[in-house]
Amino acid sequence: MNWEQLLSLKRFGDTHKRLRKEQDEIRLGFEVDYDRIIFSSAFRSLQDKTQVIPLSKTDFVHTRLTHSLEVSVVGRSLGRIAGKKLLEKHPHLKEMHGYRFNDFGAIVAAAALAHDIGNPPFGHSGEKAIGEYFATGSGQKYKEQLTDKEWQDIIDFEGNANGFKLLTETREGVDGGLRLSYATLGAFMKYPKESLPKKPTKHIADKKFGFFQSEKESFKEVAEELGLIQTRSGKDISFSRHPLTYLVEAADDICYTIIDFEDGINLGLISEDYALEYLIKLVKDSINTNKYNSLKYKEDRLSYLRALAINTLIQDAIDVFINNEEAILDGTFDVSLMDKSKYEAQITDIISLSVDKIYQSQEVIEKEIAGYKIISDILDVYITALVREKEGKASNYDGLMLSTLPEFYRRTDISIYQILLNSCCYVASLSDSAAVHIHNKIMGKQL
Repeated sequence: MNWEQLLSLKRFGDTHKRLRKEQDEIRLGFEVDYDRIIFSSAFRSLQDKTQVIPLSKTDFVHTRLTHSLEVSVVGRSLGRIAGKKLLEKHPHLKEMHGYRFNDFGAIVAAAALAHDIGNPPFGHSGEKAIGEYFATGSGQKYKEQLTDKEWQDIIDFEGNANGFKLLTETREGVDGGLRLSYATLGAFMKYPKESLPKKPTKHIADKKFGFFQSEKESFKEVAEELGLIQTRSGKDISFSRHPLTYLVEAADDICYTIIDFEDGINLGLISEDYALEYLIKLVKDSINTNKYNSLKYKEDRLSYLRALAINTLIQDAIDVFINNEEAILDGTFDVSLMDKSKYEAQITDIISLSVDKIYQSQEVIEKEIAGYKIISDILDVYITALVREKEGKASNYDGLMLSTLPEFYRRTDISIYQILLNSCCYVASLSDSAAVHIHNKIMGKQL
């Protein structure tokens, strides 16, 4: 892969090449991507979607929206620092084509801002709840009407693939979704493969999948324009990662490792003593002990340690990225940047503690159980109504339910696969509170 092609400013529908040196510096194309994402309704719904604690009543616990903003800030720093080093290494990118280090920061920031945009309510358990409705629940009856890959799309419903759909899906009068630059879409594509074969290798890019069958052609167009390497021949579509995806992933890894841990301490699920023991191992080379000891309040001490820890991991991720640039460009770098971190042991300790004390806490488990029931019931009511409408067998109740769906999701002049996938994507679009509200209406608990 080569950087000039990877930094493509092309957007869906373009008939000619967009050159970097002809860009308006006041409103650079990569920065437009950020604006389009942040003003989208899909991004706005993240303000009430779970990051750590579903339906939390406290002000300081992160939602998907605050998490995404923080990941974007960290991603911007990663991109800018990496961009500066890459331009020093490849001066023709600046001298011949006009690229600046801020371009790398803008691409990574935009992709990082959108990295969770396709996630359903109730965190990762929401993805599992959608999949299990089909794999083990009432949705099993539709299996024979779908191809193997279509079926895999929904039984392994994937927020990353839904995110790509939201960013690129053509609607009537809106071609190409948000029409982001292909460079930003490439950096967003964490798992550049389809749902089957499942985990064909141990390469990090094969861990999950990144697009549904409905977006297969859009995905191929982006991958081919960027010059991503095709990693499998034949009928199975799979490409190497865009190099900047590793920086987007690192930004996410850094934020959820450090900030979810901080949330757990603020919630009282993890004692402050653990913050000292675990975080100071990360920042022992940069901490100013006099400054730290002068901080009277727990929140200020945590804030100081968090800032130092994030900066430490940013610098470390950059070192790994630059030192492995050649392997990343030829598609052979097969782990995340943080897996190669010199702080991997400390990161693993923090994540293990977070899993034990936060993600598997009683409060989280109880709300995830409720989330399973809520998602399953909503899917069942709407899918039943849509399929009956398609078959000309809709009851009056089905008609009433369909009238409550947004117009785009009411379509029945499409395949069963598209109806099922659209229903999953509708449920995935709901915030935690909206899902609870709709479920209460369906169950007759609220008028």
